[in-house]
Amino acid sequence: MAVAPVDVVVIGAGPGGAAAAVSVARAGRSVLLVDKATFPRDKICGDGLTTGALRHLEALGLDPARVPSWQPVEDVVVTSPSGRSATFPLPRGAGTYAAVARRAELDAALVDVARAAGVDVREGHTVTGADERADRVVLDVEGLGPVHARYAIAADGMWSPMRKHLGVATPGYLGEWHAFRQYFTDVGPRAAADLFVWFEPDLLPGYVWSFPLPHGRANVGFGIQRDSGKVERVQDMKRLWPEILARPHIRAVLGPDARPESPHRAWPIPARIDDVVLHTARTMFVGDAAAATDALTGEGIGQALLTGVLAAEAIAAAGLVAPQAMATYERSVLQSLEADHKMSLLLIRALRHRKGARAAVRVAGASAWTRRNFARWLFEDYPRALVATPRRWRRGMLSGPGAYRADVSGMT
Repeated sequence: MAVAPVDVVVIGAGPGGAAAAVSVARAGRSVLLVDKATFPRDKICGDGLTTGALRHLEALGLDPARVPSWQPVEDVVVTSPSGRSATFPLPRGAGTYAAVARRAELDAALVDVARAAGVDVREGHTVTGADERADRVVLDVEGLGPVHARYAIAADGMWSPMRKHLGVATPGYLGEWHAFRQYFTDVGPRAAADLFVWFEPDLLPGYVWSFPLPHGRANVGFGIQRDSGKVERVQDMKRLWPEILARPHIRAVLGPDARPESPHRAWPIPARIDDVVLHTARTMFVGDAAAATDALTGEGIGQALLTGVLAAEAIAAAGLVAPQAMATYERSVLQSLEADHKMSLLLIRALRHRKGARAAVRVAGASAWTRRNFARWLFEDYPRALVATPRRWRRGMLSGPGAYRADVSGMT
């Protein structure tokens, strides 16, 4: 069934695509959102939501009550390579600063937000080709025929088909990180409530995580940086997984009754926002398609939401002037993310070694003030490179409230 020409076509209905589509629709433009999957669908992810991500979700109008697995987090426990643990509390009574939610449910809820905003959502349709012309972009979409739009926003993942169709893909690119996760049920009380990060000596600067979910469940996994001299570990993650789960300090948190409730899955993570093509003549790349993931933690939901919104804002500001829209988008993305990306790369250098990781945990846990502010910094409540970028300083930014303060869902 053919569709009428639109102002913007968005490819990919994950967080970045949904944020872009909603923002375009609210700006008064017509928008078509297409995805090859039908929702809900599983998406391999750690499921963690930072403060920055939560604020974007709130602004988009997502109600946590529509996400059954939504689990607010108040305490983060970080363990250094020497086994020293420190608990970092997030502020209480001032909104939500961190949460965990299964991507299958979160993304489906965001698609519902897009529909409610007037977005034409088409699930189960694959984009098989793209052609940019002087005044439009034309997509070949299975089941829909040719789709004509003034602009395209590609939120179609790390191996973005749109990049391939437009000739700007990087051959052989495997990402900066590789992650591995599995859902567990019947976890112990600590794993069911708190968020855990273990800096294991053999994985540095990577780490093992346990993120809590409702009803005694948890998302448990680990990530390895590809250029850290541990490529063989990436290739051997499946074999390594049972040994990691058997480590006494990890097993003590997960509890004796913890058991897998689904198969383990692995996926690559792109994190090179300063070294990637962000747009072509009429197409903007957002989220993983823009390699916008945080290089330090592997977090990508907040960055996907942000880049999606920035793409929509650039189009709204430029109207029909495509070069202006593209220039505005690239400038906005780099102003928002490049300095933080470079800071994350510097911090990774320290975390590659036991002494650096051990010192980082010790300094971060030195006092109540450092523990509180480290947790907020880790969860992107304020920019990673805040000290180095005074242009972003503003009054109250180190003491601001979290998201969902109105407690609309009864969960914050």
